[in-house]
Amino acid sequence: MSVILATAGQDDKIRFWEAPSGICSRILRYADSQVNCLEITPDKQYLAAGGNPHIRLFEINNSSNQNPILTLEGHTGNVTSLGFQRNGRYLYSGSEDGTVKLWDLRSPTFSRSFDSRGAVNSVALHPSQAEIISGDQNGSVKIWDLGSSKCINDIVPDAQSSSTSSEGRVAIQSVDVSADARTLVAANNHAEVFVWNPSDATKRTQQSNEPLRPLAKFRAHPLGAYLLHARISPDCRHLVTTSSDKTARLWDTTTWQLTQTLSQHSKWVWDAVFSADSSYLVTASSDRTARLWNLRTGTPVRHYTDHDYAVTCVALNDSST
Repeated sequence: MSVILATAGQDDKIRFWEAPSGICSRILRYADSQVNCLEITPDKQYLAAGGNPHIRLFEINNSSNQNPILTLEGHTGNVTSLGFQRNGRYLYSGSEDGTVKLWDLRSPTFSRSFDSRGAVNSVALHPSQAEIISGDQNGSVKIWDLGSSKCINDIVPDAQSSSTSSEGRVAIQSVDVSADARTLVAANNHAEVFVWNPSDATKRTQQSNEPLRPLAKFRAHPLGAYLLHARISPDCRHLVTTSSDKTARLWDTTTWQLTQTLSQHSKWVWDAVFSADSSYLVTASSDRTARLWNLRTGTPVRHYTDHDYAVTCVALNDSST
């Protein structure tokens, strides 16, 4: 299979799709929990699914095996975000239990755990593979150094929205780092997006008295809308944001100007993922569908419509390597 596309959500099922035809080719049952996040290994061999509170790995190319080949136990709350290191042997995850964990997939237990002191909504791996960035419910963007196992920076963006945490801050909903390591973005759940240079963020230690000022800051969706996800394209030229306003929006990472609004979903858009060449996007929505968009034209070219409830996460790997 050259293109692996999977969706999941609140109906306790993971669906694999034939991307060009829109046909559901396989269904996996994810027992006892909704699915919060999905990720495919770089070699397209395994799919990781995060639920409450476990992470399960499934074989992609063995359709006869419907059961997970590995269940990772250690989180005590919803797993909200996960990803793989470049070689696919290690997995990192964030959870509402307030921790970021690193897993060696040769073992069912975590190898390291970092205490974020607040529910973690999003995690991302720096392209150097040496740092993990997390965004949490207390409004912090933390940078964890994997060499020293320490938090080397704790950034609290100066949000203009009313607070959503007990500490009077606005929760960080999503974080990402561009593949060229030049752009770090964090988006809060009131749709404010903050942009930094990752090298500035990693140079500053938490002992520094001066706050790290963002290079750019903007509102991605209308006042009153919730931002749900933000992701930088593989070619580093665009940022996509998804929202409760039923849209996904594309932003130019040079000017941070809005370039496209994708608006054919009828309910919240929870997640979005780019194709390897950054010319297509798949979105997942509460309207029980996922959609494949041609970003050159801004039009949907395929609908994936077999889910019974909200589709909250999507994973795509169509890389040729």
